[in-house]
Amino acid sequence: MSLVAVPFYQKRHRHFDQSYRNIQTRYLLDEYASKKRASTQTSSQKSLTQQSSSERASSQTSLGRTTCRICAKRISTQEEEEQESRNRYHSLVAAYGEAKRQRFLSELAHMEENVHLARSQARDKLDKYAIQQMVGGSPGGWRMSVKLCFTVQGFPTPVVQWYKDGSLICQAAEPGKYRIESTYGVHTLQINRADFDDTATYSAVATNAHGQVSTNAAVVVRRFRGDEEPFHSVGLPIGLPLSSVIPYTHFDVQFLEKFGVTFRREGETVTLKCTMLVTPDLKRVQPRAEWYRDDVLVKESKWTKMFFGEGQASLSFSHLHKDDEGLYTLRIVSRGGISDHSAFLFVRDADPLVTGAPGAPMDLQCHDANRDYVIVTWKPPNTTTESPVMGYFVDRCEVGTNNWVQCNDAPVKICKYPVTGLFEGRSYIFRVRAVNSAGISRPSRVSDAVAALDPMDLGKLPAVHLEGEEIDIYQDDLEGDVQIPGPPTNVHASEISRNYVVLSWEPPTPRGKDPLTYFIEKSVVGSGSWQRVNAQTAVRSPRYAVFDLMEGKSYVFRVLSANRHGLSEPSEITSPIQAQDITVVPSAPGRVLASRNTKTSVVVQWDRPKHEEDLLGYYVDCCVAGTNAWEPCNHKPIGYNRFVVHGLTTGEQYIFRVKAVNAVGMSENSQESDVIKVQAALTVPSHPYGITLLNCDGHSMTLGWKVPKFSGGSPILGYYMDKREVHHKNWHEVNSSPSKPTILTVDGLMEGSVYEFKIAAINLAGIGEPSDPSEHFKCEAWTMPEPGPAYDLTFREVRDTSLVMLWKAPVYSGGSPVSGYFVDFKEEDAGEWITVNQTATANRYLKVCDLQQGKTYVFRVRAVNANGVGRPSDMSEPVLVEARPGTKEVSAGVDEEGNIYLAFDCQEMTDASQFTWCKSYEEIADDERFKIQTVGDHSKLYFKNPDKEDLGTYSVSVSDTDGVSSSFVLDPEELERLMALSNEIKNPTIPLKSELAYEIFDKGQVRFWLQAEHLSPDANYRFIINDREVSDSEAHRIKCDKATGIIEMVMDRFTIENEGTYTVQIHDGKAKNQSSLVLIGDAFRTVLEEAEFQRKEFLRKQGPHFAEHLHWDITEECEVRLVCKVANTKKETVFKWLKDDVLYETEKMPDLERGISKQKWHFQITCKFLIPLICTLNFSGLKRKRIRDHGEYKATLKDERGQDASILEINVLFSVGASASPLKILCTPEGIRLQCFMKYFMEEMKVNWSHKDAKISSSEHMRIGGSEEMAWLQICEPTEKDKGKYTFEIFDGKDNHQRSLDLSGQDRGRVIGGLPDVVTIMEGKTLNLTCTVFGNPDPEVVWFKNDQDIELSEHFSVKVEQAKYVSMTIKGVTSEDSGKYSMNVKNKYGGEKIDVTVSVYKHGEKIPDVAPPQQAKPKLIPASASAPGQ
Repeated sequence: MSLVAVPFYQKRHRHFDQSYRNIQTRYLLDEYASKKRASTQTSSQKSLTQQSSSERASSQTSLGRTTCRICAKRISTQEEEEQESRNRYHSLVAAYGEAKRQRFLSELAHMEENVHLARSQARDKLDKYAIQQMVGGSPGGWRMSVKLCFTVQGFPTPVVQWYKDGSLICQAAEPGKYRIESTYGVHTLQINRADFDDTATYSAVATNAHGQVSTNAAVVVRRFRGDEEPFHSVGLPIGLPLSSVIPYTHFDVQFLEKFGVTFRREGETVTLKCTMLVTPDLKRVQPRAEWYRDDVLVKESKWTKMFFGEGQASLSFSHLHKDDEGLYTLRIVSRGGISDHSAFLFVRDADPLVTGAPGAPMDLQCHDANRDYVIVTWKPPNTTTESPVMGYFVDRCEVGTNNWVQCNDAPVKICKYPVTGLFEGRSYIFRVRAVNSAGISRPSRVSDAVAALDPMDLGKLPAVHLEGEEIDIYQDDLEGDVQIPGPPTNVHASEISRNYVVLSWEPPTPRGKDPLTYFIEKSVVGSGSWQRVNAQTAVRSPRYAVFDLMEGKSYVFRVLSANRHGLSEPSEITSPIQAQDITVVPSAPGRVLASRNTKTSVVVQWDRPKHEEDLLGYYVDCCVAGTNAWEPCNHKPIGYNRFVVHGLTTGEQYIFRVKAVNAVGMSENSQESDVIKVQAALTVPSHPYGITLLNCDGHSMTLGWKVPKFSGGSPILGYYMDKREVHHKNWHEVNSSPSKPTILTVDGLMEGSVYEFKIAAINLAGIGEPSDPSEHFKCEAWTMPEPGPAYDLTFREVRDTSLVMLWKAPVYSGGSPVSGYFVDFKEEDAGEWITVNQTATANRYLKVCDLQQGKTYVFRVRAVNANGVGRPSDMSEPVLVEARPGTKEVSAGVDEEGNIYLAFDCQEMTDASQFTWCKSYEEIADDERFKIQTVGDHSKLYFKNPDKEDLGTYSVSVSDTDGVSSSFVLDPEELERLMALSNEIKNPTIPLKSELAYEIFDKGQVRFWLQAEHLSPDANYRFIINDREVSDSEAHRIKCDKATGIIEMVMDRFTIENEGTYTVQIHDGKAKNQSSLVLIGDAFRTVLEEAEFQRKEFLRKQGPHFAEHLHWDITEECEVRLVCKVANTKKETVFKWLKDDVLYETEKMPDLERGISKQKWHFQITCKFLIPLICTLNFSGLKRKRIRDHGEYKATLKDERGQDASILEINVLFSVGASASPLKILCTPEGIRLQCFMKYFMEEMKVNWSHKDAKISSSEHMRIGGSEEMAWLQICEPTEKDKGKYTFEIFDGKDNHQRSLDLSGQDRGRVIGGLPDVVTIMEGKTLNLTCTVFGNPDPEVVWFKNDQDIELSEHFSVKVEQAKYVSMTIKGVTSEDSGKYSMNVKNKYGGEKIDVTVSVYKHGEKIPDVAPPQQAKPKLIPASASAPGQ
């Protein structure tokens, strides 16, 4: 890693510096020597082996046959030649290697000579120019100590590393050579006993999560004249592999970004990642990264993938299960030690398949696998929010298939199950599902594959060495020719539960070479009879699970072995065994203690249960205090009695409980913990920062600083300051007692001396770490006329593009008072300052806007007085312009008593946090106008007497938080709204659905009523008439239905004395309302007359009466029919017809007996009277008339209960003229026709048409005509002159009847902008047909396809804009869209129809040959037509 420019000679020499020779070369040489020894030993063993082989071959040859002397001599000669050839080959190889080594050493020596020469030249040049640049140090001398120092600031605290010519300096490489220190922000590198090799460029690099900065210095170590630079040379081994240096490499690891506590759900993916700085950064050599879950090494699998390199380490999960929950630790292992980081991963249950079903079991394991048998164990799920688990189903699946088979028919109660019936030699995977009253859970993660094999069959005996060879011997090789096997031995119960007993035994000895099977027999103790358990299926494993045992009875068992030759004798009988649960549910854990940890976590500890048999772990639950909604904190049992619960809400209060878990089930819940509020644990405060010199008079200095960013959870009680002169080592106390303000004057200083200071804060937990030493301040009096620096720059309301900056006024104001301030800012790494305000602001705050989101800025403030602009303040700490997640704002409201307030909530509060309310960013101290009320994490600012003086900007900040603050602008509109709301609350009114009104009943009763929107059961009311309250009585029946809010008063007899004002007053708590009704003069007389009429009507209807009075109509035979309806009649009731008070005899009187019944009131009888043949009409007009039928007609009813009459006067002639209908318009092909319809027509009538009061005579342009039922006027080809008022006049002999119609400004619907007659379009395109329409009134537009209505959809859409722009759009046209499209534009005066033919062709087809499109011609639509085909 090279951070600075390095001279070429140093680059060539960097890999052979003194530290490399001292450490890495030693390791390489040691490794080379060890390998050399191993190679020599291998060669020796090979030669001995070859010699023994030769001797063995010779002996075998001599044993096999006799060899002649000639052949023996020939063989010996050949062996000697071969040995000589091998020796010659080894000599050549050794010579070549030695030559290669000498050549390498020669090149290395030559290289070092060049380096020595280059260094000598550089030394002379450096001595000539006397380059001695250092930071805080002094020139280096031969065998002297050199110290380099610098200061750096940053948050988080930067990591500092020192480099020599770009290579990392390691103190362990040369013990005692280097000393690296960091004290109060001053970082020091001390080089002890400097020699010429220490001449180099030294660099210091500071790194944190936000970036990196560096500084460097050249150190020249002068030699004594006459002494030469020592020259060293070293030979390195040849061909050593690079991997041999890995175990001996020293790495420094610093984590830059770490994974935090993570919350996920089953089935999701997640990656835990850390970024780090590894030095030295070697591409081919890296430290080792290890991941642990709950201190168990994690290995890669199909669920987990790991990556390490490029400055980061990650662990990825492709499909999370609850098995993956736990505390994850990343360990980076190197020679320099172990760097690690840990955080918890929480995995919640996935949504159940059935509502209320439990979560999936977890941690599935397989044990004791054999030929046809395996035991499966698991851990139960947490069922805090579900009903308890009743049992489990175990499923198996053969590897290579996807066929899951349920192993147990009934749910097993405990978390362990022996699976039998496996096929030998096959591999299986397993899963488990939990069952409760709601349903079955999701399946667990599948187990690792397990093979159905007997481990004893694979076990081999110790190997036998025979004639230099190793021979493996298996048990079957030692078995003799035994035919019938012996009985099994050591039969015992290896596991006992309430549901089954697992028997285990040892195979018989001897057993023979044939495959063995086993049969198990059981017997109830005392019965004397044996029953074979597995009569149908032989067992091949020496284990078997026996089910279906009777509860409470004891059994004995024996086992028989069998092979193809026969059955053995039974084994020895076991001792009596009873099926019962040996392991019981654990007892509840003891006392639970919760303690504070961080802002979002709590540490929960508990006492272990008294009975903790075979515990699998614990489950922790929590709930918000005051509720009973318990939630699980962990979803996998934890094995220790301490747990950190994360993900809690800051400031909320919680209660915790714990339950223990084993294979049988869960214990009872422990006792609940005490209520605890979630907030950070109490610690000492962090260090103050930003020490600034504010004034100096030559004998004292005034210093200011910023409060610590974190108070440690307790209010800061004060500050201690220490000082020292720069050239002194010891610090001296300034104040013996803590100073409360963040400004302090230090007296007793010497003028001209240079001082530095450090400050520490104190709270209840103790004194915190001191700040970094301040800058060096020289004690000399300030006399400049400009003001001193502002100080204590703080930031509030940091949002995405803005922030509010505050500062304090300078202590030293200069020659005149401070008149304003300028604020400058720049991006953190930029060089040029930008002034925010062009004119100085008199306020000590400023809102800076138009910043870029995500950028980091720094700020400063310059004070101004009459003499000019003073020195700038210290640069602020970097500020990231970005709103914090979950940022809350100040809200305005009115409480239940009508008090106006501003409210703010902060859930990140600690015990040391305080709300500070400000107006115009000045802390509010006026108790007469404001009241501040803070409860927990809620604070309110109340306005005692709000008025216009309270307008302005209000802000609030919360101390000991990460800058939580907000503001609110109270403008006149908002104040008016709040005042109105306050007035409504202080003087509430009951809202009414309806005001006080009256209603008259059939009997003449008058009801006064009103309805309120809502009335409580405690509401009360009263009625007031003419300023006098009336109560409920027979004369005034008053009642109230509070459920509906209706209040009413009914008066049975309404008389002249009841004239006046009626009022209802309502009171409901603090709310009230009233409503009044004034009945005086005409208003009262109207009510009185109506009441009297209804009362008389009621009395009339007590006897026979007319339900419908006389009226007439005309029959189809043109006869006048008099009709009335009577009611409440009986047999004795007399009905009569009279004309002009003369009894009129009719052929048939109405049958009044039809209305006789017990409920006569509900029956009505229709009485009819016909006046035949009033007139006869034909096309020529009146034929004859009967004036004698004119007159007064009367119908009467009478019996002993009373009488009633109905009168109707008929004048046939007069009523005929009034039957003419209003003029109507009909659009015809010739033009416009005006029509008047009539029911009757008589010859006495005279008809006239007029236009603009001028009589019209029939002509070709205006034709007059008529028919039996109507008269009409036809206007042919109308023009503008034909507009105006038309009148149709009828004279019936006595009165004129006129019907008029104005045609001015009336236009039928028309198409102005025409459409094409033919459209050709390719399939898949969008067709849009657009035109302009007109009409007065606005016409209606309807589209048709092939004369059928078009159903509008996303495919077909029609749009009409401004009643004249019409468009139809067809999206993605298809061949089915081809056809004739019609648009009808019509109003009541008629319209037009226009047709468009659409042709759709497919992509790639030739465009159809069609004639060029022409403008479609509209067709006329008469006013009476409504369909396209008409």
